[in-house]
Amino acid sequence: LNKVSAELARETVAEFARDGRTRFVFGSVGPGTRLPSLGHVAYQPLEDALAAQCDGLVAGGVDAILIETCQDPLQIKAAVNGAKRARAKASKDIPIFVQVTVETTGTLLVGADIAAAATIIDALGVDSLGLNCATGPREMAEHVKWLGDNWPRFISVQPNAGLPELVSGRTQYPLGPEELAQWLERFVLEDGANIIGGCFGTEPRHIA
Repeated sequence: LNKVSAELARETVAEFARDGRTRFVFGSVGPGTRLPSLGHVAYQPLEDALAAQCDGLVAGGVDAILIETCQDPLQIKAAVNGAKRARAKASKDIPIFVQVTVETTGTLLVGADIAAAATIIDALGVDSLGLNCATGPREMAEHVKWLGDNWPRFISVQPNAGLPELVSGRTQYPLGPEELAQWLERFVLEDGANIIGGCFGTEPRHIA
């Protein structure tokens, strides 16, 4: 599944090659449903499973591996080490990016704050650290600023279109494209974000 998904993304990129823009394919490695710090899964089986996933992404031709929506430092370690195993096996020097999810409480789900998470991730030698999911840009701003002041490498930011609201039994996100773009511009200009995008509630018009 991962190999084919990467191949399909590569084919799609090739279809747009004539416009002169450079595009990249990121292989997404999500958080899964089992966190080792909470005892849901042992560490080694998790790393082995994530290595297999990354084997497929690398074989399919991704330009980078994006480990996203991370909630647990042990889960991050398993994913990064799995990705390193896959790229070593294929003899390809593919960048590894990590994005953590900071809840409205100000910490990851298992309790680490952005400084503690960054210290752990820095020791793993990844190429980029960022934030995605859980909150909108307003709630992320403090943590993005911390990364801008303290993280030595590339920074990525993919917020939701604001905090979700329940309206008539359906989940909606309050930020329109202009508001989201203003926040992302601030992150680029003031905090040095290198990669921007959107998560829940963002549509093609937000990204445009």
